[in-house]
Amino acid sequence: MILLQPTYFSPILQYVAVAYTDEIIFETEDNFQKQTYRNRCYICTAQGKQLLNVPVQHTNEIKQKTKDVKIDYKDNWHKQHLKTLQTAYSSSPFYEFYIDDLLPVFEKKKHFLLDLNFLAHEIIMDALQLEIPTKKTTKYEKETKLLDLRILAEDKPKITYNLERYIQVFSENHGFISNLSILDLIFMEGPNALNYLEKQKITF
Repeated sequence: MILLQPTYFSPILQYVAVAYTDEIIFETEDNFQKQTYRNRCYICTAQGKQLLNVPVQHTNEIKQKTKDVKIDYKDNWHKQHLKTLQTAYSSSPFYEFYIDDLLPVFEKKKHFLLDLNFLAHEIIMDALQLEIPTKKTTKYEKETKLLDLRILAEDKPKITYNLERYIQVFSENHGFISNLSILDLIFMEGPNALNYLEKQKITF
């Protein structure tokens, strides 16, 4: 079993871990931290690595639980994210195959960040044709006997892992960019994405 943070279209490393496990425990009792994959992901565009950020509503609370964080829709970020994905990946081999399945993330207007992240995860798991049981934590524990991979939610982790190269849309311009959002892998590799994840020789 692995312990993960629910993140927004998680980085590839997170799904490498998912592909190896028998059960996922999602952390839902932690305090929200800014500048993490909880509400952001990275894709590759013609300009290079680009951040897609989900804006959240600010409160006066010093500490706010992630499960209580609400999404801010006033700037129509969801429409912009969808447009950016279309611009970046419309020429990718499997964009047309998967884009319709992704639309609920941008059209359903989930109120809470966790609900958005869980929806994104469910869609990605379907795309990968993976069925792995999941549970949610009922209290926060700093130390755990589970394989604690909550660190993978950090945008700038202290530990780096080497992922095998695969062809990316703008590889000729920017070279290979490692550990982008799982969306990048799915749009490029399609049904082979799971095979790619399972082939990564990474020890967490």
